[in-house]
Amino acid sequence: MENVKKINNELTVAGQVTPGQLQQLADEGYKSVMNLRSPEEEGFMKDEPQQAEAAGLQYVNIPVKPDGMSDELTTKVLEQIDRLPKPAFIHCASSMRAGAMAFMNVATRQGMTPEQVFEKATEAGFDCDANPQMKQFLEDYVSKHSKVS
Repeated sequence: MENVKKINNELTVAGQVTPGQLQQLADEGYKSVMNLRSPEEEGFMKDEPQQAEAAGLQYVNIPVKPDGMSDELTTKVLEQIDRLPKPAFIHCASSMRAGAMAFMNVATRQGMTPEQVFEKATEAGFDCDANPQMKQFLEDYVSKHSKVS
């Protein structure tokens, strides 16, 4: 698996996985897999739902295009993350979208500020400046939706 990053005890993100890696995730105790890739993407594993289920993992696919992120779609993804059996494994092609969604989930549920999210993301090994458009989206979304107390 490429770019595997543990966000917390419930969420881990990575790039594309193989059937063997899905079994490995199940063996390591993961309960579910969320795929944020679109079927049109190069390298999309068309039988991933069957492979995940064969490994005993709950599977969900919500296509998120890097240039098509919206508040509505993000809220849908974050609500689905809340419903996934944990620990959950979220992936996309490179781990960038998966990481952004996982961190937005954690931030909005824990009342973090965008600055705190970027600090955590950097600690986890993400280069937040690598994708300025996604960084800006994450900052705007967290600012609007985080339950800061």
